[in-house]
Amino acid sequence: MTSTLYLHDNWRFSAANEIDWHNATVPGCIHTDLQANGLIPDPFYGTHEGSIQWIDKQDWLYETAFDVPQEVLNESQIEIVFEGLDTYAEVFLNDTLILSADNMFRTWRAEVKRFLKARSNRLHIRFRSPIQEDLPKLERLGYGLPATNDQSERGGLGDKKLSVFSRKAPYHYGWDWGPRLVTSGIWRPVKLEAWSQARITDVYIHQSSVTLEHAVLEANIDIDSEVDGLALLQLHVEGRVIERQVTLRRGMQTYTIPVDIPDPRLWWPRGYGEANLYTFRARVLIAETVIASRTLRTGLRDIQLVQTNDDMGTSFYFQVNGVPVFAKGANHIPNDSFITEVDEERYRHEIVTASESNMNMLRVWGGGVYEDDCFYNLCDEYGIMVWQDFMFACSMYPGDEAFLRNVEQEAKDNVRRLRNHPCIVLWCGNNEIDTAWAQYDEQGGWGWKQQYTSTQRAEIWSAYEAIFHRLLPDVVARLAPGAAYWPSSPMQALTGDINQHAKNDSTRGDIHYWGVWHAVEPFSNYNVYLGRFMSEYGFQSFPELRTVRSYASEADMELESDVMKWHQRSGDGNRLIKEYMDIYLPKPKDFPAFLTMSQVLQAEAIQTAIEAHRRKKPYCMGSLYWQINDCWPVASWSSMDYFGRWKALQYYAKRSFRDIAISFEEDEEHIAVQIISDGRDDLAATLHVQLFQFDGQRIREHTTQVHVEANRVMTAFSLNKNDWTTGCSLPEIVLVATLENQGHTLDQKCHYFTPVKELRLDKATITVRPVNPDNGMTFLVETNVFAKSVMLTTSVEGVFSDNYFDLVPGLTKTVTFLRREPGDTALQPAQPGLITASSMCDWTAIAQ
Repeated sequence: MTSTLYLHDNWRFSAANEIDWHNATVPGCIHTDLQANGLIPDPFYGTHEGSIQWIDKQDWLYETAFDVPQEVLNESQIEIVFEGLDTYAEVFLNDTLILSADNMFRTWRAEVKRFLKARSNRLHIRFRSPIQEDLPKLERLGYGLPATNDQSERGGLGDKKLSVFSRKAPYHYGWDWGPRLVTSGIWRPVKLEAWSQARITDVYIHQSSVTLEHAVLEANIDIDSEVDGLALLQLHVEGRVIERQVTLRRGMQTYTIPVDIPDPRLWWPRGYGEANLYTFRARVLIAETVIASRTLRTGLRDIQLVQTNDDMGTSFYFQVNGVPVFAKGANHIPNDSFITEVDEERYRHEIVTASESNMNMLRVWGGGVYEDDCFYNLCDEYGIMVWQDFMFACSMYPGDEAFLRNVEQEAKDNVRRLRNHPCIVLWCGNNEIDTAWAQYDEQGGWGWKQQYTSTQRAEIWSAYEAIFHRLLPDVVARLAPGAAYWPSSPMQALTGDINQHAKNDSTRGDIHYWGVWHAVEPFSNYNVYLGRFMSEYGFQSFPELRTVRSYASEADMELESDVMKWHQRSGDGNRLIKEYMDIYLPKPKDFPAFLTMSQVLQAEAIQTAIEAHRRKKPYCMGSLYWQINDCWPVASWSSMDYFGRWKALQYYAKRSFRDIAISFEEDEEHIAVQIISDGRDDLAATLHVQLFQFDGQRIREHTTQVHVEANRVMTAFSLNKNDWTTGCSLPEIVLVATLENQGHTLDQKCHYFTPVKELRLDKATITVRPVNPDNGMTFLVETNVFAKSVMLTTSVEGVFSDNYFDLVPGLTKTVTFLRREPGDTALQPAQPGLITASSMCDWTAIAQ
C-alpha cells in the first residue's frame, strides 16, 4: 500500500542574495511569508501594493530538514511529489538536483529513494524570478505579444508584457479587478509517496451510456508495477465487488473493468434533482493481500452540449440526463491574490452562496487557476455545473515547441485530475482571445493584429491554432472522451471565416455582452442584445463600508482619493458608476451612502439582464454574470466581496434566479406578467396582481389560476397600463405580482411606472421583530410607507435569507438570518444580534 509523508513543517526562506533566514509556511507564497515576518506591509491596504513590486524581481530560497520513518525507507519505491510549484524552481534533495519546474499548473514528481536517509534530510528550493526568467524570452521573440490586462507599467517594466511567457496564473500580473502581485512559492502540498510491488496511479470512470434506466460504465485503472505475475483486480461500488484476474508486468499498464448499474441514482444540477454521488474503490491483491488501493467519487449523468440548427440560428445549451437546462450563475475568479489563503471554509461559503442563490453553474475563468479539488468536490455535492476554462485569457501566446510541450503536459495533468467530477460540463480553450484577435475580420477585434507585420501575424495566429484548435481539444478527446470542448469564449462556431467571431447579436455560440458598462449603453439594451448563451456581462459596485474601511482610512473616503482610485482597476470605473447613478438613481447624501447606492445600481442592472435572458428561453439558455467573487477588497463587478459579504446583487440574483420566477415585460400600452419555470414538473398556482399607492392603499387587483408548464416561459396575465393607472400619480404607485402554490409564495415582484430616480419616496419607518422571541432567528419586516431596497444590517458575519428588497405597507416580509460559521456547514440559521433597517430614502439627498 502507498504511504504518504507530508513535508509541510520547519520551512524557512531567504532572499537569494541575503544570509538572513525567516520562518515560512508551506503551502504558501513569498508575499504572505514576507508579511507574516513583518518584512512588508499588508499588500491590500491603501496603496501598499505599489511599494512591493520589487519582490518578483528577486530569486527566493526555501528549505526544510526532515526525517523519514524507517517503514517509509523500507519501501522499494519513494517519490517526492509537488502538487504545485510557483513557478520557476530548482529542487535539491541533500544537495542533489532532483527536478526543475517551469509551470505553476503541473504536478512535479521525482524518484528519490536513493537520495534519502533516516535523519536530517535537507530539501532546498530556489525559485527563480519570473520576471528575470521571462525577459530573455521576450527579447528572443523580437516583439511583444498582446496582453491587455498585464499591468507591466505598475510593475516597473514599461510595456514589456511577460505574463504570456510563463505558465503561471495570469491574474498575478494584474487585471481590471485585481492587483499586480507576482508570487513565488510552494503553493500546493508537497509529500513523499512510498510503495512496493504496485500502486494504482489513477482510476477513470468513463460513462459510456447513462440513462434513467441503466448506466454502462468502464473503470479504467492505471497500475504502476515493479513485479511480474498474477494479481486480482477488484472494483467495489454500491456493495458490489467486480473481480478480474490480471497479469502484472513491470511498468505502467491500464486495465478496464466494465460496470453496469441498473436504475442508477443520477447526478442532477441544483434545481433539477439530487446531486447523487457514487464511491468507487479499486484494489490490487496478491495472494489475498491488498497491495494497492485507490478511491474516487463521481456522479452518473449524461451531459450534452446541444448545438442544433433551428429557424433562429444554432442552439447552445446543456442537456443533462435528457433535460434541457437553463444555466444560471456567474463567473468565478480565484478567491484570493494569494491562493493558499483560501481554505475549505472559504470555498464552501462560495459554493453554498451559489446554491442558496439558485445558481446551477459557475464558469472557472481562464485567467486564474485550475482550482483545488475541494472546489470541485463541493460543486459535485451541491449540483453546481462547472464551465472549465483552460488557463489562457485576453492574450496571445508563444508557439515554440518548448511552450507547446509544457502546455500539453499541463492540460494532461489537469484533465486527468478533474475528469471524474460530474460537475464539469465543458472544457473551454480560453477567454476572449478569438474575439480579441478576430483573425477573419480585418476591422474587428481589439486592435491587436493591426500592430504587427503580416509575417508576425501569421506566426501569432499559427501559435493560437496550435494550442486551441489542435493541442487542447486533442488532450480532452483522448483523456475525457465524450466531454464537450469549446475553443474560445465567446465564439460563434469554429468556421475558419468571419462567422467564427462572436458579436453582440450572434444567433449561435456564446456572447460576452459589455455594451452596458464599457460602452455606457442603457440598461434597456440587455433586452436587445440576447444570444443563445450569455456567458459574460457585468456591472460594477463598491463593497460595503466595513470592507472599504479594511483598506482605506477615513481621510480616503471620497471617490477621487488615491486609495479609492488604487482599489479600482477598471480605468474609468469610478466615473462610470457615478455616471450611471446620475442616470438611474437619486443622488446619495454622502460617501457611505454612495457605496450602498452603487450596490443597488449594480443589482438593478444585472436583474434587468438576468430576467431578459430568462424570458427569452429557450432561444437563450444561459446567463452567467461577471463575477461572483473577489481576490482582494476592491470596487469590482463581484456580487460577493473579498470577505464573503453579500452585496445587493447577490440577493437580487437569488430572487431573479428562482426556479419559478415572475418577470414583467412592458411596452407602450401593456405590462405582461410572465412566469418562468425551470422545473421538471407542471405546477398549479395562483397569481395575484395588485396595484398599491405608496401609502399602502390597494387601488386594483386581479387573481387568476395558472397552469405553469415545466421548463417553459408563459404570459400569465397582461394589463392595460392606462386602464390600471387612471387617476393615479405614477411616481407614487407600485404593481405587485405574487405567485402562490398551496399557500406557499413561489415569487413576488414589484414593478414601477416611472424610473426609480423619479419615485416619490417618503421617509419609511421600518420595524423588524422576531417571529418567535425565544429563538430570534426569523423576523417579520414591516413598513408604514413604501420602502425601496430595504437593507438589513447586523454586526454578526452572515447573510439574510432576503435583503435589499422593496416593501409595501401591509405586505409583511419574513426573513431568516444565516450566520457564517467555519467548518463543515455554512449559512446556518442563527441569532444575529441587533438588526438595523434602512432604505433608499435614508441614503439620498432628495427632499422628504
